[in-house]
Amino acid sequence: MAAAGVIGGAGVVSAGAVGAAVARGAYRVLNARPPGGRERWSRKNNRGREVTLLEGPAVAVGIATAALLTPGLPLQVRLAGCGAALGAGAVGLYDDLNERGAAKGFRGHLSALARGEVTTGAVKILGIGAVGLAAGAVVRRDPLERVLAGLVVAGAANVVNLFDLRPGRAVKAAAVGSGAAVVREVFADGGPASGARSGLLTAAALGAAAALVPEDLGERAMLGDCGANALGAVLGVAAAARASRPGLVGLAAGLAALTAASEKVSFTKVIAATPALRFLDEWGRDTGPKPGEATDG
Repeated sequence: MAAAGVIGGAGVVSAGAVGAAVARGAYRVLNARPPGGRERWSRKNNRGREVTLLEGPAVAVGIATAALLTPGLPLQVRLAGCGAALGAGAVGLYDDLNERGAAKGFRGHLSALARGEVTTGAVKILGIGAVGLAAGAVVRRDPLERVLAGLVVAGAANVVNLFDLRPGRAVKAAAVGSGAAVVREVFADGGPASGARSGLLTAAALGAAAALVPEDLGERAMLGDCGANALGAVLGVAAAARASRPGLVGLAAGLAALTAASEKVSFTKVIAATPALRFLDEWGRDTGPKPGEATDG
């Protein structure tokens, strides 16, 4: 067990380090010469501060590269992880840069699509669905399990994106939701089976995202749909690769329930009303007044 812990821990550190190094490097390159000009990537966050969307592509590239380069990952998990990061990241980036339509939320975009209005959000939903099914087909063999895995990948991409409403929140939520997989990987004595070492993919994804958390918490950059979808999709791949069939059903149902709940309940209000969640959510973030906002005294 001790030897397994040492080997597993080294694998986790290596996977996270590769993701982090590539994400930081990609961010520096993109930020030095933003494609299409800096203005194209500039947005205002919830506090009215100007941030860049370049964090998202950097995280997606970091995850995709780490998925391919991390030792110990089965080939099918490598391919599915890389493809999910790039595919989900690409459709998220399309929505980030070309957003159109007043529809909001999963239901809103699908309702607009039913009326014949193709919003960028609808394109993203359909695109992520396709990415999920493709990834599911790679990591599972049984036809039903492939569909369930696809739902897990697409659902995870969407749910992580739902948390990307405040600086650092999406990465924190992803770490809390998938951190157990990294702990299991540390003590894994896994073999060559598809899901045996998929915790390494989780470590790679979290490493890439964590590398840019200082930019996110510092309100200089944001994940956007690109980074949040890429992060969620790859965490979904890792979960789908190792889950049993009942586990896949449970994951798909849980993610669907969270998506449905988001249409009725504000996650931000729930977090604000729960002291432990509020503490974690605000940790490391500037909670002072917004720019130009008056302070007491």
